[in-house]
Amino acid sequence: MRDHPHGENAPHPDVWTGRASNRIQWLLALVGAACLALGIKLAVDSAWTSGIAPLVMSVVGCIAAGLLVLFGTLAFVHVALKVDKECLEVRCGHMGLPRRRIPLAHVAGAEFDPHVTPRHWGGWGYRWRPEKGTAVVVRRGEGVVLQLWDGHTFTVTVDDAEAAVRVIRARLRSGTAGATH
Repeated sequence: MRDHPHGENAPHPDVWTGRASNRIQWLLALVGAACLALGIKLAVDSAWTSGIAPLVMSVVGCIAAGLLVLFGTLAFVHVALKVDKECLEVRCGHMGLPRRRIPLAHVAGAEFDPHVTPRHWGGWGYRWRPEKGTAVVVRRGEGVVLQLWDGHTFTVTVDDAEAAVRVIRARLRSGTAGATH
């Protein structure tokens, strides 16, 4: 029986990369930028007549909320996944932060999940739930679920998650990772 080019026994690249994006996060980033702009406008050009304390509180509140929303959303506009012969690395956003590196020696197995949703994880971003494990969720859809040797799971949304799972499983079977357990 012949293997298909994309089958379980097909040759795998030395480094597999994938990513997932969420355009909705850009809209949220615009909301953060608007809050930041409002705070700056209040600070520079304000005809506030109620005293300095309410003005300072408004300026600081708008700037703080704007920065939090802006940076919090830009960090999860996309996620990049890289699987090489030794580890799996997840990087978020344009700066690659937050970042998580998981040695394949710590991975017991990998599964494809076609239905990862932000709702099941409590929203977008880097999430932890005691009953589910840890996840990086930037959009709804397919993802990779890693079972780690310590009993925890790690889930990441990524396009072509099935290919990532095939590569991870091939690495685990070949003995290049996970052989110590």
